Amino acid sequence: MKIGIDVSQLVYSNTGVANYLENLVQCLLKVDKENEYVFFFSSLRRKFLISNFKFLNKSQFLNPKIKINTFKIPPVLLDFLWNRLHIVPIEWFIGDVDVFISSDWTQPPTKKAKKATILYDLIVHKYPNETDKKIVDTQRRRLTWVKKECDVVFCISESTKKDAMEILGIEKRKLKVIYPGI
Repeated sequence: MKIGIDVSQLVYSNTGVANYLENLVQCLLKVDKENEYVFFFSSLRRKFLISNFKFLNKSQFLNPKIKINTFKIPPVLLDFLWNRLHIVPIEWFIGDVDVFISSDWTQPPTKKAKKATILYDLIVHKYPNETDKKIVDTQRRRLTWVKKECDVVFCISESTKKDAMEILGIEKRKLKVIYPGI
């Protein structure tokens, strides 16, 4: 199986989102020796640095089962294409994959791939007046697509899972809790 993962948030090192994503990918690569991985990385101003991929050792960079596709696309453009218009499938950037895991900011469409996403919290729905309006709007657009299209939603806590059911109306069977590592 070929698994695609949006790892763009890794440029924001030492944040909760980046730490969770880094640990998740690191654990996947440690236990899974069968599947292929294609990482999607996009940032306009922040450069792709090997140090952003602390979970990869030197030999893994040479592993043919691991590929990193990097792009200089502004997050605002990806929000427009993926969260607003919901066009341009992720496969146009990374090739065909069986599963695509999105993380925090955008929810791209897929041609055929099953979709999974990571849900950190629903602060934008619970406390919209205490969050920057641009962030609230972007996250609401993204979460609309998450609800409609994702086959699996990984929640970082039981509380997030409960909020996903109550606030977004996502079916319990689609929600899986994967706690952050220490």
